[in-house]
Amino acid sequence: MDMTLEVIPLPVSDIDRARDFYRDKVGFHVDIDQEVMPGMRIVQLTPPGSGCSIALGETLWESTPGQTPVPGTYQGLQLCVADIRKAHAELVERGLDVSEPVRYAESDGATFMYFTDPDGNGWAVQEYRKRATEPLHRVLGGPAGT
Repeated sequence: MDMTLEVIPLPVSDIDRARDFYRDKVGFHVDIDQEVMPGMRIVQLTPPGSGCSIALGETLWESTPGQTPVPGTYQGLQLCVADIRKAHAELVERGLDVSEPVRYAESDGATFMYFTDPDGNGWAVQEYRKRATEPLHRVLGGPAGT
C-alpha cells in the first residue's frame, strides 16, 4: 500500500493574514480558499513544484484527535531548493524576512536559510543541488519501495 504525505495542517491565528503571507511573500499557490462544509473554511497552499501542501483553517482541528496546536508552535518545517542563492534573492524580492544562507558543510544538502511566518511557525530552506538534475517527482516516479 502506497501512502503519500500531501497536506500538513498549520496552526495560525489569522487565516487571511497567513494566506497572504504564504502566497505573496513565500510564493505558494492557493489551491483552495473556500468553505468546504458549513462552518469550515479551508485555505490550502502548495509550494511551487511540491507534492505536499499546508492547510489553514479555524475549525480544521475539530476533526482531528488530540489537542489543538497553538499558532506559532510548529518549528522545523522544511522546503528544499536546487539553488539557495537564487531562492534567497527571489524571497527577499518578495519582501520575506529570510536569513542569509549558511553552509554548514561542503556536502550537498548542508546549506540552509530560515524564516518564520507571522505567528512564529519556523521554516528552514535547504539547498539540495541534486534536485536541479533529479527532481523529486522523477526520483519517486514509481511506486514506493521499487
